[in-house]
Amino acid sequence: MTRNTERNRVGVIGGGLGGLAAACVLAARGYAVTLFEKSPWLGGKAAVLNEAGFRFDMGPTILTIPSVLRRIFREAGRQMEDYLELIRLDPQWRCFFADGSALDLVEDVDAMAAKLDAYAPGTNSADGYRRFHALSDRLHQVSNRHYFWKSIGGVRDMIDWRAGFSTQLMGDILAMRMGRSVAGTVRKFVPDARAAQMFDHFTQYVGSCPESSPAVLCGIAHMQTTEGIWYPKGGTRAVPEALVQLGEELGVEFRTETGIRRVLTDEKGTRVRGVETESGEVIELAAVVSNADSARTHRELLPETAPRASKRFEKRRTYEPACSGVVLYLGLNKAYDHLLHHDFVFSADPHKEFDDIYRRGEPAADPTCYIASTARTEPETAPPGGDALYVLVHTPYLRPHHDWKRMLPEYRNVIINKLKTTGQMPDIEDRIVYESALTPQDIHDRYRVLNGAIYGLASHGKWNGAFKPANRSPDVKGLYLAGGAAHPGPGMPMVLMSGWIAADVLDQDAVAPKGSPQTVPPTQKPEPARV
Repeated sequence: MTRNTERNRVGVIGGGLGGLAAACVLAARGYAVTLFEKSPWLGGKAAVLNEAGFRFDMGPTILTIPSVLRRIFREAGRQMEDYLELIRLDPQWRCFFADGSALDLVEDVDAMAAKLDAYAPGTNSADGYRRFHALSDRLHQVSNRHYFWKSIGGVRDMIDWRAGFSTQLMGDILAMRMGRSVAGTVRKFVPDARAAQMFDHFTQYVGSCPESSPAVLCGIAHMQTTEGIWYPKGGTRAVPEALVQLGEELGVEFRTETGIRRVLTDEKGTRVRGVETESGEVIELAAVVSNADSARTHRELLPETAPRASKRFEKRRTYEPACSGVVLYLGLNKAYDHLLHHDFVFSADPHKEFDDIYRRGEPAADPTCYIASTARTEPETAPPGGDALYVLVHTPYLRPHHDWKRMLPEYRNVIINKLKTTGQMPDIEDRIVYESALTPQDIHDRYRVLNGAIYGLASHGKWNGAFKPANRSPDVKGLYLAGGAAHPGPGMPMVLMSGWIAADVLDQDAVAPKGSPQTVPPTQKPEPARV
């Protein structure tokens, strides 16, 4: 057993987007940082699959709210644009419905309203969309004032009660529409069932049922239409590559293929002292940011060293995993001209679909398929004339009776049939020249998430569903949480923000002395990333 006594160093467990963001922010603020990642690659789910001349993003494919990423680079006095080339996508989505119709989501509110007026005449959906967007704008403002960029674990953390009730505060609380769901709110404004189904899917970024998710999540619509949807050249994999490059310049030590067995604490289990790796190496640290799933952090890394903290975490609330999914990676020898970069192929009955996934805990008989068709934006992702289709269908998180080795062949046929019919791709099987798949069991094993959940913890509960475990542990000093299973939740920008918040509150708490990492001057050309 080796002992490292560098007590001025901060450790980050996990090299997903949240962990990379935290490591970069901490290093930019002067801390010596070591990041530990069990896998041989950095970036977590933002991995890449290169096979047979096709390139697929394996995990997240939609980048929104790029201002979050810019803020991380600005911490180091750098410009994001020097590391990433982003391509704006508008229309943002194309949606295919069971009745054979299609509808595009566009950024401009008036243009979208005009589309709705033509698509669903006489339903008042156009005027309703304008009013829905105004509400979404208000909810976005409320989130910026009370929810984003700080460690939040519940409604009491959002509001400074000592300041008393102001008119604005009371208005913000009422605007949150607590006790109401996303689906109910959408339908109050947009009566056309197909358009409402499209707007429900803003909450699919958080992997939760719109019928059970709090109305405040409708603010996502304004965030997306205001800042746009972007495609990083090179795929979303380019985001972790850029963060690793920044981290290396700032002196972050990256240790891949280094799993963590335990977070070490003092005898009382109330103060972080370091970590023990799976090989038995003990590394003393001044503080730890865990980018591992927050539930698994408390269930697997803390029970031996901080049992009271582990038990308190479990008693604080019920932690339900968000949904999982099946991903098909389909290499086509001929692209489909009717697809956009991002597409949704919708189920005929969303209520039944959500009932299957979120209540019955079984794959939906008639699923909604999300498609990323990347070759139309970056032709290099496929051989000439072909396409690299990423097809995601949400499924329940893993249940004990789910055997995806047995279930996948049959469910693959369900998905392909949906693409043939509602997706208007009747000959898709003739065009497939490469195929691979990722199941909920694969996601669970590959990324070590809770029950194969893609999006961390579910956002269910009309009153408190928006809240995740706080980034600052209330039980163990020097322990911080980042990632989709910590505040503010899943989705690329929120996960990146979680890393920033974890680093920021660690810095505020002054639990670690600052080191002197050797950094590259901002004017120097960055060295290639080693990811």
